[in-house]
Amino acid sequence: MIGKDFVKCWNQFWFEPSAPTTLAMIRIATGAMLAYIHIVWCLRLDDFFGPNAFTTGAFAQSLHRGDYAWSYLWFTDSIPLLWAHQLVAIALSILMSIGLFTRFVIPIVWFMTLMVCHRMTGLLFGLDQIVMMVTMYLMIARSGDELSFDRYLHLQRLRGLREAKVCVPISDGSAYNTIAARLMQIHLCVIYLFGGLGKMRGETWWDGSAIWLSAVSYEYQSLDLTWIGNFPVLMALAAHVTLFWETFYVCLVWPKMTRPWVLLTAVAVHAGIGIFLGMITFGWMMIVANAVFIEPTTMQNWLRFFGASSLVKGQVT
Repeated sequence: MIGKDFVKCWNQFWFEPSAPTTLAMIRIATGAMLAYIHIVWCLRLDDFFGPNAFTTGAFAQSLHRGDYAWSYLWFTDSIPLLWAHQLVAIALSILMSIGLFTRFVIPIVWFMTLMVCHRMTGLLFGLDQIVMMVTMYLMIARSGDELSFDRYLHLQRLRGLREAKVCVPISDGSAYNTIAARLMQIHLCVIYLFGGLGKMRGETWWDGSAIWLSAVSYEYQSLDLTWIGNFPVLMALAAHVTLFWETFYVCLVWPKMTRPWVLLTAVAVHAGIGIFLGMITFGWMMIVANAVFIEPTTMQNWLRFFGASSLVKGQVT
């Protein structure tokens, strides 16, 4: 009996069909962020990829010697070709965001962005890694089944079939959505767990000075927060709460009783990072990634509350 119950729970956890509403919202935000990232790279195209780049293609290739990374951008510094590559990536990112040809577009834009990342080794930061992680799992999901032009076109075809009196079944979801969401959730838990364990190795998070050191760092400072030095207890409390939340995120985000508090803390932490340390795009994408723990039914209720119920009803696979 125990074995059967385990198998049943395992199958429900991984393979029970679910609606794509949450993943569709994540797709919209991620596609827009991918377009933004490629536009930013275009602004310094010669510095990143061209003949006068910070690092050459040969140097980037040498950094990956011994691993499985590869990029066709290692072998060219032609500005016209690089512009063409980036413009195509921007166009595909926009198509991903609006949900047009989603099942084909997402893998292509993921691959093109990966090629850039392997070319720019040493010039990337957390935003690029999180965007690539989220996009990778969106390739599995059927995120274009809602909140997309794909859904609109599919419903138009469905109406035509109904008018022709052809019976077409309507599905409530797909196991691919569940698999993609679970993988993304577990990956996020691993990121936070090792982030928390890494902080535990440093003294500043234990003595409560980590928040102060971040506030006075000119490298990241976007607002003057030196006034918090007048509240050492508050600084220490914030450091310890952050350390506890990040380390035990993996345990507390799954129970429904603690999940809202964990996600609200995630919003507060990453919004604070974005506003006060100037890493707005990274903070926003971390909030977007955390949204994967929002149940599709909850996301649908929010959309209905804001008058967007027609965007999620009548999902067709």
